[in-house]
Amino acid sequence: MAELDKMDVSILRALQQNGRMSNADLAAKVGLSPSACSRRLDHLEKSGIISGYHARLSNTALDYKMMVIVHISLSGQFAKTLAEFEAAVKKCPNVLVCYLMSGEYDYILRVAAKDLADYERIHRDWLSALPHVVKINSSFALREIIDKPNVGL
Repeated sequence: MAELDKMDVSILRALQQNGRMSNADLAAKVGLSPSACSRRLDHLEKSGIISGYHARLSNTALDYKMMVIVHISLSGQFAKTLAEFEAAVKKCPNVLVCYLMSGEYDYILRVAAKDLADYERIHRDWLSALPHVVKINSSFALREIIDKPNVGL
């Protein structure tokens, strides 16, 4: 955050609210000329602060009504073991998030499923087939309270 000034933060806040706004609208919203706004936006993109633009889809509207938090333990934490697991888990279409963890479990995943039968299929065909997995612990989310796409600025 040290390299961001107030104008950069204003641009980022505006884009978090509406990532589809035109450069002219963004410039007007933050009080810059379109060319100055474009230069700042280009810098934010090239520096990696803005990592991309995407549509935020509704899992529920797409009939993925079940969110499952999956804790996974591997047979070891050798570099090759972790790399093989991570390469395989990236191919799982229903895995939305995967974190390497400290503590009791090696990884925590957030998995979207249509229903219990769909999760059973995902567990059987994908999660159980991941390399080096020795333990899978699944918890089913009862209700989503908050799911922020970005940190507060």
